[in-house]
Amino acid sequence: MLSDNEILEESRRNFELNIEENEMLDFHKIFGNKNPVHIEIGSGRGEFLIKVALQNPEINFIGIDLKEKRVKTIFRKLYKDKLKNVRIAKIYLDEESIKFIQLNSIDKIYLQHPDPWPKKRHFHRRIIQPEFIDIMHKMLISGGIVDIATDHEDYAFWIVEHFLERKDFTSIYKKGFTREQEKGHIETYFEKTKRAEGFEPYFMKYRSI
Repeated sequence: MLSDNEILEESRRNFELNIEENEMLDFHKIFGNKNPVHIEIGSGRGEFLIKVALQNPEINFIGIDLKEKRVKTIFRKLYKDKLKNVRIAKIYLDEESIKFIQLNSIDKIYLQHPDPWPKKRHFHRRIIQPEFIDIMHKMLISGGIVDIATDHEDYAFWIVEHFLERKDFTSIYKKGFTREQEKGHIETYFEKTKRAEGFEPYFMKYRSI
């Protein structure tokens, strides 16, 4: 039986996406196919990423998170499930890092319950900012989707307001959001816990133009 360290080492070899300086990511080479690529930003425990990848073997998924503890948790799960259509990258997405991602090459981006930073003095830390929406638009194919969920009402309205100001995205939902979950919705531990506390999610989807 392998030790935890050995499991992590093997899983990293199989599933870690290393970004080399001045080298563009070749998804065909990385995954061995030409399937669509989806990215989850802030993968946390990997619950959503693992389940959506299991449900969609014909799609390639890249999970992004900065916290080593969370990344290790995902690697342990990937070792168990042996998902060939998942890779994990420990990077901070900004204008520099997306230079390694071919423009207009991502079909879908997921943001599942990003930190709402509820205090006004922390609003600048919220991931949804004009500059970050610019970055997502550069990554997405024409018609690509940004899929967002949050249980924080103020943050939901913040997100809707920021996307309403854009001419390069259009909302799939008339109000900019819906409270109804789609068929096959994946409920994470965090979402389940917040629902039990009375916080129902807001679901938002925006199409790149």
